[in-house]
Amino acid sequence: MSANTLAASTASSAGNKIRRLLPGLALALALGIAGLLLAGWAPLQRAQISALTIAIVLGMTVGNSFGAQLPAVLSPGVLFAQQKLLRLGVILYGLRISFGQIAAIGPAGLAIDAIVVVGTLALASTLGRRLFGLDRDSALLTGVGSAICGAAAVLALERVLKPDPAKVAIAVATVVLFGTLDIFLYPALYPYLHMDAAHFGLYTGATVHEVAQVIAVGSAVDPATADSAVVVKLTRVMLLVPVLFFFGWRQAKLAHTAGGEKSKVPLPWFALVFVAVSALNSVVAFPPEIKGPLLTLDTLLLAVAMAALGLETRVAKLRALGPKPLLLAVVLWMGLIAGGALLVRFFA
Repeated sequence: MSANTLAASTASSAGNKIRRLLPGLALALALGIAGLLLAGWAPLQRAQISALTIAIVLGMTVGNSFGAQLPAVLSPGVLFAQQKLLRLGVILYGLRISFGQIAAIGPAGLAIDAIVVVGTLALASTLGRRLFGLDRDSALLTGVGSAICGAAAVLALERVLKPDPAKVAIAVATVVLFGTLDIFLYPALYPYLHMDAAHFGLYTGATVHEVAQVIAVGSAVDPATADSAVVVKLTRVMLLVPVLFFFGWRQAKLAHTAGGEKSKVPLPWFALVFVAVSALNSVVAFPPEIKGPLLTLDTLLLAVAMAALGLETRVAKLRALGPKPLLLAVVLWMGLIAGGALLVRFFA
């Protein structure tokens, strides 16, 4: 085969692949953009409902309204959005974090974050499987959303566990529900917790689910509390990396036990790139005209991935999971509220 023929064949193959991806990708992209636009609508903005939440709701609405009527030609693009675009979104999330911010919270903040993450995951795994009878994936997905950074953590762990999309959707739903309740509950609790603004920021960042929800709670007290809370929260986000590697190793070990053959650890390389981007953000001061669009692109990529997930999530599958994931999420939520307050008193 001549060089010209080979080049033409490669170009044709790439063109065919792009054409296969376009229909589903276009639909997920449209829903993601709609999520971004709606998130900027004043009533939703005041309620601190993020673009990611809106995008998965839009995806589920379309997926459940049309169901089997959605053409199979959408599947490749939807899958691409769930996998590739999600990884790129997690990588760009590193632009929100710097190592200097992490160092600023001190040993006490780091200790509290680590205990919250490890304790919540252990509680989710133990209670989810032994008390509520959940399968491993449902328990871990619900746990990681509560323990680390909400929907973004659930989506990142989904790439390692590869569970049924309905389990991912229900885990995201619990994060949205209880994180939203935190927006109203935490400011109401503040006068009774006998914490100063700095300690309340530490408490908020270590225990509230989503970054947007942390900002909302902290801002209800004062701007300094919000700033402190966000730094503590972003430190929790960084702990996503060792968690992903641990469960990647665990997946390989379970596969070896079940199949008799030793399998490679499915390393989440995108998590390493996420750390590299955070490191770059720590030493390079990106101008706002560059960083701003990149952060908007990051939000869009995650919203598109959420919309794609919603498209494949059917209500019938959610019903089949029953109330047990919700009950587990309630227990984890109460554990964060009570346990976080005790940790702040002990360490800070």
